[in-house]
Amino acid sequence: MSIVTQNHIQEAAAYIKDQCTVAPEIGLILGSGLGVLADLITDEVVIPYNQIPHFPVSTVEGHEGELLIGMIEGRRVVMMKGRFHMYEGYGPETTAFPVRVMKELGVTSLLVTNAAGGVNTSFAPGDLMLITDHLNLTGRNPLIGPNDNALGVRFPDMSTAYSPRLIQAAKEAAAELSFTFKEGVYAGLLGPCYETPAEIVMLRRQGADAVGMSTVSETIVARHAGIEVLGISCITNMAAGILDQPLNHAEVMETAERVREQFLKLVLKFIPKM
Repeated sequence: MSIVTQNHIQEAAAYIKDQCTVAPEIGLILGSGLGVLADLITDEVVIPYNQIPHFPVSTVEGHEGELLIGMIEGRRVVMMKGRFHMYEGYGPETTAFPVRVMKELGVTSLLVTNAAGGVNTSFAPGDLMLITDHLNLTGRNPLIGPNDNALGVRFPDMSTAYSPRLIQAAKEAAAELSFTFKEGVYAGLLGPCYETPAEIVMLRRQGADAVGMSTVSETIVARHAGIEVLGISCITNMAAGILDQPLNHAEVMETAERVREQFLKLVLKFIPKM
């Protein structure tokens, strides 16, 4: 397991600060096919991940590997256009390293989005789900190892991992657009293979409404760092066994493209409320 140190965090943040004059207050982490949110940023500075000290690189289609800093609706934002996953070979502390850097840059609230499979049979591809809670079923935790009290407490409270305040703000923004979010529990698995029908039955019995391969490590680290989190899943397909069809990444990308306009309108509405 790699150890993330304050020096690593500070060196990455110092490099980013040298590239721009905006001190971000909101962090954005985008899932597969949802990088379209970058279209909303104005006055942006673009920094490739491979130029930032200690940053990993993204290897998955739909994750472009750039950090963008700029403005959305008068708010200062830093956006990850592409994220890192444990199935790429990274440890959980590495996949969540950018959240540590965001905190060092001044971020106080974080929007995490992901593409997810629908486990709740009342969902349909194209639905957007507010994450009310999660199940960490990866078998890993980014806080394992020595705790640095300067970064957060040894045993962080996760009873409101996803901020009730931000969830309410998102609902209010959606209501202004006559849109209704789904709500539910996100199950985070290790991947990279899609789940079996039997695993989906198990997840439903455990209380999951959607399933994916990201988000939980980032949320855990954000809460450890004292950052509020809003999570949104784009239901890009129904999980295995619900519909009689194979699962593939192309479907994920196609559905994300279909919800693009609605997603952008919603973000424009609730970013000012964060």
